[in-house]
Amino acid sequence: MDNHPGKDERGILVIEDSRTFSLALRQFLEAETGLPVTTCASLKDLSELIVAAPGAYAIAVVDLNLPDAPRGEALDWTVTHGIPTVVFTATFDLATRGRIMEREIIDYVLKDNEFALGNLVATVKRALDNRHTRILVVDDTRTTRKVLARMLAIQQYVVVEAGSGAEALALLDANPDLQLVVSDYYMPDMDGFELAHRIRRRHPKVRLIGISSSTDRKTSAGFLKAGAHDFVSRPFVLEELQCRIASNVETLTQMKRLQELAARDYLTNLFNRRHFFEHGPTLVETARQGGFPVSIALLDIDHFKQLNDRHGHDGGDQVLDVVASNLSRLAERETNLLARVGGEEFAILFAGADLAEACRLSESIRQEIARAPLQLAGETLTLTVSIGVTEIGKTEKLDASLNRADRALYCAKQEGRNRVCSAAPEA
Repeated sequence: MDNHPGKDERGILVIEDSRTFSLALRQFLEAETGLPVTTCASLKDLSELIVAAPGAYAIAVVDLNLPDAPRGEALDWTVTHGIPTVVFTATFDLATRGRIMEREIIDYVLKDNEFALGNLVATVKRALDNRHTRILVVDDTRTTRKVLARMLAIQQYVVVEAGSGAEALALLDANPDLQLVVSDYYMPDMDGFELAHRIRRRHPKVRLIGISSSTDRKTSAGFLKAGAHDFVSRPFVLEELQCRIASNVETLTQMKRLQELAARDYLTNLFNRRHFFEHGPTLVETARQGGFPVSIALLDIDHFKQLNDRHGHDGGDQVLDVVASNLSRLAERETNLLARVGGEEFAILFAGADLAEACRLSESIRQEIARAPLQLAGETLTLTVSIGVTEIGKTEKLDASLNRADRALYCAKQEGRNRVCSAAPEA
């Protein structure tokens, strides 16, 4: 199985003879992708760039007709050198489409309206984003499966293949990052309808596109009734397939964004209380299975009510934002879970940290926050926090340890605030 690719630091290559358009496209692409953009205006310059820096470009945008390459010779150069390519052209007919599509490009965009530049940038962004989308192709016929997998790989998707329904379900069970399934109807162990039913039950967040060469229109209805989200008939019209795949991937992206918004606190952008209590037990159990300790810290901003009363809610929000920013910088790690769980109260799960280590980390956080004064309404404020820490017992539930951390936090306040107090786990 392939893993997600890491962040691609390669650049974007733009081949366009209009200086004005090339400059606008470069600025737009750099702003939208964060990647460096190199431009050139001729086949000669293109060949020199590719020879001088092989492997330097993640994607190319090619004007089909250049003064020294009037018949797509620049496109031949980028494709031959393995650079995924988007074509931009002002002249288009069926013959031109054939010449473009036979070269296995990502897509083509027409220079025929005022939205062309935006469409081109959106196409490039989508292709770059596709590298983080894993698609499972299911077909018992190896040749047809490979053809479809190749089509998707050209679009920069990470493709995984299965030759049967059972194999597809096993791959989905073992790889929760598979987001989209494209499945044929005819398979020996179970048909596409049955596979769609099972995927819907076992992996409700996965989207499914059914495919079939059947001329019976009930096949598409059967797929949709079984739980598929879309259907495409064979033989494919390549652009239709691309658009349907892209539409389903965009839906997945939007759903993910909504889920992230629902999990985040609107003011601090930290995880919220609901997310903490939904995902905290899973993090604890995962650490336990690996034999690692887990500790929890509750943090409270000292004298927050007085700050809020004195400077108003806007001032209080600024205090929360500063503390949250510091916590994000100091405590938000892949192995930790950081959340705002109350008005001025934050919780941190330290996976892999015993009580002594969690106390050390919490003390470091306390000191760093105290060192970061806040300018509020012309006044310099020193913010301090009190922290209660405990280690979660080997069979203890999160709620019980959270109550113990809360008692330790209360002790920190009683002892003068701006300190860390701990409570040993129950035997």
